[in-house]
Amino acid sequence: QVQLVESGGGLVQAGGSLRLSCAASGRTFSSYILGWFRQAPGQEREFVAAITWNSGGTYYAQSVKGRFTISRDNAKNTAYLQMDSLKAEDTAVYYCAAAGSGFVYSASSYDYWGQGTQVTISS
Repeated sequence: QVQLVESGGGLVQAGGSLRLSCAASGRTFSSYILGWFRQAPGQEREFVAAITWNSGGTYYAQSVKGRFTISRDNAKNTAYLQMDSLKAEDTAVYYCAAAGSGFVYSASSYDYWGQGTQVTISS
């Protein structure tokens, strides 16, 4: 069982940066794939980024590649999403999720979800 709590969202101007954190509880945090998804009003939840249990593999949506960086610190049971060069279209609720295995780009692969944190980019 893993519980996830996101933080770090807020309101920033276009071109700015934010770092989201995902704090996890549970002794098996280090064995999970960690992913970030986002959902804008009226839109479906979409994949943003994912990282394997040992940080050996990272995956990004094309829309954020080169601007966002996912990382994790298993000793702290925390994952991060560094978001730079933010755009108005990045505005959404961002969710952290954990998966034991599966296709990292699909929300259906993830077993545990946080409550989300709002990110708003003003243009």
